[in-house]
Amino acid sequence: MGLLGAISLSSRTARCCLCQLSTLKSCFSTKSAVLGGRNILLMGPPGAGKTTAGKIVAHKMGLPAIDIDDDVLETAWKMPVAAKLAEVGGKRFLEEEGQALCNFCVSGCVVSLTGSNPLHHEAMQHIKQNGVVVYLDVDSEDIIERLDRMKVNRIVGQEEGVSMRDILLYRRRFYEKWLDVRVFCGTGDTVEEVAEKVVRAVERYQEHDEETYVSTRYSEMSYRKTFFSDVVIEGLAADGGLYVPRKGFPKIPKSEWLRLISLSYPERASVLLEKCIHPHDISALDLRSMIFKAYGSNFSSKKVAPVKHLVQNQYVQELFHGPTASFKDLALQLMPQLFAYCLPPMCNFLILVATSGDTGSAVLSGFSQLSGANAHRAGVLVFFPEVGVSQIQKLQMTSFREGNTRAVSVLSDFDFCQKSIKRMFGDAGLTGHLTVEYGTILSTANSINWARLLPQVVYHSSGYLDLCRDGVINFGDPVDVCIPTGNFGNAMSALYAKQMGIPIRKVICASNHNRVVADFISTGGYDLQDRSLLLSHSPAIDILKSSNLERFVHHISDGNSCLVKDLFTRLDMQKCFQLPDHLLGKMQEQVQAGWCSEDDCLAAIQSVHGQTGYIMDTHTAVAKVVADRLQDGSCPTVLCSTAHYGKFAPAVFKALQIQNIPEDPVEQLKELEAAASKPEAHREMMKCLKERGGRGHRVCAADYSVLVEEVEGVIQDSFLKVT
Repeated sequence: MGLLGAISLSSRTARCCLCQLSTLKSCFSTKSAVLGGRNILLMGPPGAGKTTAGKIVAHKMGLPAIDIDDDVLETAWKMPVAAKLAEVGGKRFLEEEGQALCNFCVSGCVVSLTGSNPLHHEAMQHIKQNGVVVYLDVDSEDIIERLDRMKVNRIVGQEEGVSMRDILLYRRRFYEKWLDVRVFCGTGDTVEEVAEKVVRAVERYQEHDEETYVSTRYSEMSYRKTFFSDVVIEGLAADGGLYVPRKGFPKIPKSEWLRLISLSYPERASVLLEKCIHPHDISALDLRSMIFKAYGSNFSSKKVAPVKHLVQNQYVQELFHGPTASFKDLALQLMPQLFAYCLPPMCNFLILVATSGDTGSAVLSGFSQLSGANAHRAGVLVFFPEVGVSQIQKLQMTSFREGNTRAVSVLSDFDFCQKSIKRMFGDAGLTGHLTVEYGTILSTANSINWARLLPQVVYHSSGYLDLCRDGVINFGDPVDVCIPTGNFGNAMSALYAKQMGIPIRKVICASNHNRVVADFISTGGYDLQDRSLLLSHSPAIDILKSSNLERFVHHISDGNSCLVKDLFTRLDMQKCFQLPDHLLGKMQEQVQAGWCSEDDCLAAIQSVHGQTGYIMDTHTAVAKVVADRLQDGSCPTVLCSTAHYGKFAPAVFKALQIQNIPEDPVEQLKELEAAASKPEAHREMMKCLKERGGRGHRVCAADYSVLVEEVEGVIQDSFLKVT
């Protein structure tokens, strides 16, 4: 067995003894209160700059600096580390190095670990007891270039036939295992820049109270500290507003974006979401595990959300490769895991969801796959309009009947379903009854829940990075993004990606003939008076009351929560409001909007298919029509393809003028696949329909009290009564 294999062998348990370096005990600075006197442990591969960065960090923070190689190992062994490695070999070296670390006891220091320390389990367990592990996540190519320049010859695993790239790849799993805080180093970052990032990361780690959330209708009188783990569970704020981060999104420097270009989708998601979710809410290790589970074999494309050329200067980001063939999967394969992780003890939670089509099946899919101790404590009830969703969407939702998940249709539209759920959240009598009688609390997985919206920021960022990777643009070049828009969550997440540093020039919002969002962006007037919902070929955006517009108004008004509360209270009471003139101009600097007729939607599907063989779904077609009208061609446009064409087969058949349409949805998909050269068939959707399609479902009247009865019935079926 080679050294790379020997590295992972378990070493015998080491007893931690008194510190051999007693002289260091007197070195503590008056600033050792940093992290409560715990050590800052710099971990990373050889060549990451741990020693130099450690000295700079120690100087900046007024703490003693200790280098394990120089101050511990060589002192104890009385010989250079390279000589020791040559003398005893890699396997024995790891044992003796680990034992030395087990005997190491200091507090309030900046400690630079060796590149191989994390390979010794007992040693890392010991040193983590009094330290926070800061992982210097440095680009492998930077490290290899550095090591070649330094001609380093004291690395465990360096032997003939084993490349440094292989060593770094092998060790990465150990670094990911032990980290508390990741310092993601950009391409070409200097050691001084790395040290500054370490200082900021440590400050962030110990200042959890600074990373809180507020309602869009926030007031000082009602303010309480609310953390990510709180907003995941609560969904809607108590005052009826939507949660947003109090200090906005972190701004990511160009060097880090450049490094992200070469990474996979799950790796990009890990880096970006770690910056947005405090490690005291969800540890970096657990978050990474959730992300890799969310974006794994359940997606039909290894790229998860690939960007492909469509026509001319237009590209399509395919967001439909998840298990339910909708862009909602990009959030809802992760959000249920976040929810289960953050569940407080004792109570059960019922997730209420209103859907215009795609959200329902995506929520049901995500929550049905939960496992672990908390999985049985979260149930899901989906309300969807009986008329208006596609046949395949309905079959997908009603196929979920396992465990605590179910879907019920309502003889009304999406807005009634959403309004009823919001009313339930604000009904103190109902929520109190459910809590006392059943120990159950209501929550939501619609995009009003911050944990639903946040993961969508990743795919907008990733789409831009894919264009950089493929040579279409250089980082810093502008792009426009055109999004079929209903509840405005997808558009809002694109604006947040821009806030993080993605050079999105304009977010173009595309409506169908339910064009309330397009009218609002054009005029600043949001008017639901005498406006009825119209059925369309793009039912996922058949929405009149767009929830996430509240976050958008909060965003453009620089957090003016009084204004937001006034406007949206007026919308609830009077069904209209007018944005102030100065905010209208500010809004139009960031977004454009247009709408598409039913005929133009079908014509676009036919036209693109005729030119390229590519079949767009109806929502993507809405985006294509609006982008053609509004985009000036001076930069690339990314169309968000929010669903697979197979979900809306009858409309696509009509667009392609295909006659004699089969009645069976499975046969419809097969016929469309034969007509499409691209994108590829969606096998998971086909499998779902074959195995679970054709079941009946509950239909209830458009009556608030009837929906409340459904809620109580699900709770009775799903959770034991509290006695």
